[in-house]
Amino acid sequence: MKRMLTCLVVGAALSRPSFAQETPDETSLKTVRLGAVELHYVEQGKGVAVVLVHGGLEDYRSWQPQMGGFSQRYRTIAYSRRHNYPNRAVEAGSDYSALVDAEDLAALITTLGLAPAHVVGLSYGAYTAMLLAVRHPRLVRSLVLCEAPILRWLPELEGGKTLFSEFMSKAWEPTVRGFRESDEAGVSAAIEGFGALGYFGTDVKVTLAALPPEVRRVLLDNAPEWRALTASKDAFPYVAPSAVKGIGTPVLLLSGERSLALHGVIDRQLEKVLPRCERVVISDATHEMWSDHPEECQNAVLAFLARH
Repeated sequence: MKRMLTCLVVGAALSRPSFAQETPDETSLKTVRLGAVELHYVEQGKGVAVVLVHGGLEDYRSWQPQMGGFSQRYRTIAYSRRHNYPNRAVEAGSDYSALVDAEDLAALITTLGLAPAHVVGLSYGAYTAMLLAVRHPRLVRSLVLCEAPILRWLPELEGGKTLFSEFMSKAWEPTVRGFRESDEAGVSAAIEGFGALGYFGTDVKVTLAALPPEVRRVLLDNAPEWRALTASKDAFPYVAPSAVKGIGTPVLLLSGERSLALHGVIDRQLEKVLPRCERVVISDATHEMWSDHPEECQNAVLAFLARH
């Protein structure tokens, strides 16, 4: 339970307190300008590119513990999606979603000359990576999806309608109301909402105020992302199963054995739909599988990449 309290996940994912110890010097950060948007990234290694795409309320720092292992074999890039630390604030409007992030990712891969790249995405970053493969297949060599929240599929799947309703009423809708008040209120509502879904177990109540200062700082650093999502007309855009079925690149689904039930329902459906797919379930892992079991996750992904 202690690990769960320090590896908070908020639907997409919350953030890892290890950032404070493992963040590279700011001077090692690079930037790429994509029109009006400027994205920060770090890079290590040489060879075929691997692009690491973080989850919600995170940034490039969440992948720092993995950079060394991947960069021994690959040119490894971890970047911060728009609205995430330390990117300059841009107007969110009401249309921000993983579709926007997918176009940013396509531009980043093209601008840096990374194509075709292996793309590894966690949670909302996996949603982004999947939409990249749907829209820009030539940019993707292989795809690793770690529990993409394709929530709009749930009402049509067995057992999914109830899970979708619970997610909306207990987590998402309170978070939307919280962000209308302030970033701190929004993050607080997200933590409490996912606690109500049972992510942290039934015997523990987690609040923002009770978290270590370094964890609160990282969450609030990245609150603008969820402020933008909660103001969006379509934060979880629908993607047709037929479009996903058209993804021709090899795909690895990485799932946590102890993740929320909705992730298992979605991943099992993806396993049926994707034509070139394999799935690995990380034993005893939550949605924050890369913190729960980093070595097992990295080994599974490296083995997959080596075959493609």
